[in-house]
Amino acid sequence: MIHPGVYQKIREAVEAIQERTPIKPEVGVILGSGLGSVAEQVTEGVTIAYNEIPHFHGTSIEGHAGRMVVGKFKGVPTVFLQGRFHLYEGYPMEDVAFPTRAVCGLGIHTIVLTNAAGGVNPNFKSGDLMLIQDHLNLMGDNPLKGPNLAQLGPRFPDLTEAYHRDCLKILEDCAQEIGIPVNKGIYAGLLGPTYETPAEIRMYRTLGADAVGMSTVPESIVANHLGVRVCGISYISNLAAGLSPDKLTHEEVMRNSSIGAGKLSSLLQLAIPRLTLNPKTKGGV
Repeated sequence: MIHPGVYQKIREAVEAIQERTPIKPEVGVILGSGLGSVAEQVTEGVTIAYNEIPHFHGTSIEGHAGRMVVGKFKGVPTVFLQGRFHLYEGYPMEDVAFPTRAVCGLGIHTIVLTNAAGGVNPNFKSGDLMLIQDHLNLMGDNPLKGPNLAQLGPRFPDLTEAYHRDCLKILEDCAQEIGIPVNKGIYAGLLGPTYETPAEIRMYRTLGADAVGMSTVPESIVANHLGVRVCGISYISNLAAGLSPDKLTHEEVMRNSSIGAGKLSSLLQLAIPRLTLNPKTKGGV
């Protein structure tokens, strides 16, 4: 829910970050479970622990370091979030969405949302990358619920293109150039923290989902609300329940995601400079 004081909270967070670094990021990247090492490629970087930023929390889930890194990524001013907050941790939706709003408030024009996800599409295999074309919000909540703040965006934002087509094409072209196979598909955002039952997976596949996870959807919604271009990448860290012969564990997700981080890093190193060309939108609050 958006509370009336959230705009001031965003401003306080943005000002605290700007006091720590002169870099004005153009692109933001949120790194999902086990993918935080991508930010190690940053130069001229400043690292800020989440608990040093007003209105952020520390992270509690393995694979989410709880740090912001601001610097140059292949020459592009970029802000990385190493880890995120989740609804299943018990946080209200406003807190889950807050880091995304703060990053957008720094003035970025494009945000890249990454996650580790379970593969629902039977043609996917563990280790694949999936470029997100669209999402299903199956979390039972929406970060825009409650009073709308005109400073952030319209009351009824359009999500026809929740994942920007130009960004999707850039990621697809870059992956082809460097020889990384990628799939495209629909991401279903679920509450968690339980992994899904085989019956649920069959249902989500019927609904059109290609991958499932417990994040990303709230971030996409609030970034679109703020007028920032969104692109999303899922690392298929495991096959979903009923498709895998083994029981699902977070340890498996972490182990496989450490491999996926290399693919993701290679893709972003080529794509991020291209994502800065002629951006149509610009964030800021």
